[in-house]
Amino acid sequence: MNTHELRLPPEDRELSPYTGWTRRHWTAVAEHLLLSVRPYLSPGLARVDLPGPTSAYGRDSDGLEGFARTFLLAAFLVAGQDGDDPHGFLDRYRAGLLAGTDPEGPERWPRPDELDQAKVEAGSVALGLMLTRPWLWDRLSPAEQARVTSWLSTVVGGTYPPINWVWFQIVVEEFLRSVGGPWDAADIERGLAVHAGLRREDGWLSDGPERAYDHYCGWALHFYPLVWSALAAEPPAAGLRERWRADLRRYLEDHVRLIGADGGPLFQGRSLTYRMAAAAPLWVGAWSGATDLSPGLLRRGASGVLRHFTDHGVPDADGLLTLGWHGPWPGMRQSYSGAGSPYWAAKGFFGLLLPEDHSVWTERERPLPVEEGDVRAVVRAPGWIVSGTAADGVVRVVNHGTDHGTEGRPTGDSPLYARLGYSTATAPPLVGPTVDSPLDNSVVALDAEGTATHRTGFRALGVHDDGVAAVGHSRWRAHWVAVEEDAAPDHGSGRRGATRPGPLLDVWSAVRGADEVRVVRVGPEPSPEGGWTLRVGGWPVVADGSLVSTLRVLAADGVEGPERTGVEEWGGVAPLGAATSVAWATVSAAPGAVVACLVRLSGEPDDDPRARPRVAIGPEGTVVTWADGAVTRIRGAAGPGNV
Repeated sequence: MNTHELRLPPEDRELSPYTGWTRRHWTAVAEHLLLSVRPYLSPGLARVDLPGPTSAYGRDSDGLEGFARTFLLAAFLVAGQDGDDPHGFLDRYRAGLLAGTDPEGPERWPRPDELDQAKVEAGSVALGLMLTRPWLWDRLSPAEQARVTSWLSTVVGGTYPPINWVWFQIVVEEFLRSVGGPWDAADIERGLAVHAGLRREDGWLSDGPERAYDHYCGWALHFYPLVWSALAAEPPAAGLRERWRADLRRYLEDHVRLIGADGGPLFQGRSLTYRMAAAAPLWVGAWSGATDLSPGLLRRGASGVLRHFTDHGVPDADGLLTLGWHGPWPGMRQSYSGAGSPYWAAKGFFGLLLPEDHSVWTERERPLPVEEGDVRAVVRAPGWIVSGTAADGVVRVVNHGTDHGTEGRPTGDSPLYARLGYSTATAPPLVGPTVDSPLDNSVVALDAEGTATHRTGFRALGVHDDGVAAVGHSRWRAHWVAVEEDAAPDHGSGRRGATRPGPLLDVWSAVRGADEVRVVRVGPEPSPEGGWTLRVGGWPVVADGSLVSTLRVLAADGVEGPERTGVEEWGGVAPLGAATSVAWATVSAAPGAVVACLVRLSGEPDDDPRARPRVAIGPEGTVVTWADGAVTRIRGAAGPGNV
């Protein structure tokens, strides 16, 4: 049991009117996290063996992970205090480092050339050593240094997947180079080439060749380049550094729009158990100067993220970061996640490297975009429409470009990537029937057994703003997938299996405030029965919670018979509440049919018909007339006979 209670200093509402938090609060949380893992240190201090599930890599890997990630947190804390270490954190990590790299020792770590996950953790060890060099590495004996170098050097010449992992090899080899160890310039050049291939529009990066847009863009792919550039013996060419700075500058404009007024990050993508790591790119912007955002806004965003979690019971009563979001919720972890994994949250504490007199700590907090007014923006690379509403503080993303897949390769849908909508206040069901048969924020065809189709592999047809609303469009061959055939580890992608085709679907989203008018056009091919059973699903909300999800058919052309509507509710399927409910509507659609639905997520009920948009479907497209009389035209969404 934890004997170190989280004690926070008094709030400072003059300096931080939105969160009340200062650098002292960040220091207090960091110290609390580090002190709380002490009961779980192995006898030789090389492992942090935390309670919880074991990853696919095993307990030895998980113990190393717990060590490496908490060491990184200690490095930020101690280096930011110019070596001041009253709790003796580095003494313990020094001992553990030597025990873990002892090839004959009882707590020997698996080497990076023996276990892939060790390649990741080696990156945290190396970065921590670079940051704390005067107080740790330089105090090791030559023999001790040689032992650590020998363990780290097994990354040289190693093979890394073409994702954010290449940065772990770059960072390790940079450290080795700095201490006279082995390194290979070709490894670094290959890694930089991979990174260059991940760059997309407007400062965004995809974590791999698939459409894998998620928090890794910020907490990894924008984190390492500028940090490495500042630490490298021979920094990369000035042009490359400026490109990275420009990428981060542009990305942060979008990143701050994706934080809710309550500090909640967007609940989308894999590895969400890293929680406050979502603050990392904000701190890198402040640290590097590669941002046009004010220091007060950067701190407000970062402190908002951290406080969002501490206000919701993170860390737990024992001071531990569990596998979950607010509380423990193992159902949201990937197969690579073990009990030590959540401590990549350490990256969110990068701001502790900045001294107390840095403007990011001394400037008065400024409001997030969603606190200043309603937000509407299009983000081209991931195909997102961002819509934040000041009235409830919720930020929504309507998704027409991200699925953790590749165009033309149909697979099952990952609930964390392929849904049509995500927000800072909702979570898609991650276990239960809708994982294999999508319901929430979906447009699907249903077969005779009621099983839903998937959309991964869709064609992204762009997002734009017409001055009245933001509009997104995607098209896919709806397909059923025998996902039960796929027993591969879960790394975020949807599951594979034999597929059978359904109808061709075009979906447009016209978004304004809390409202999305979702327009669906069915392709010309008939089903074996003649028509298709089409289902549209709304937002997943906590049952009996403060947010209201509305799903309402506004207009239809080519539909046979009246629509059916309902609400499904399940317990224990998502981490934000005991039960989750999803509204839905089904219609029997003839070939070429067009259906338009109101899909709304709001803090207010949909009880005023005058506030709803009106829709007319005609031979030249669909016209949406908003409540104030403004008009959005969707020209491709024409009725039957115009396919």
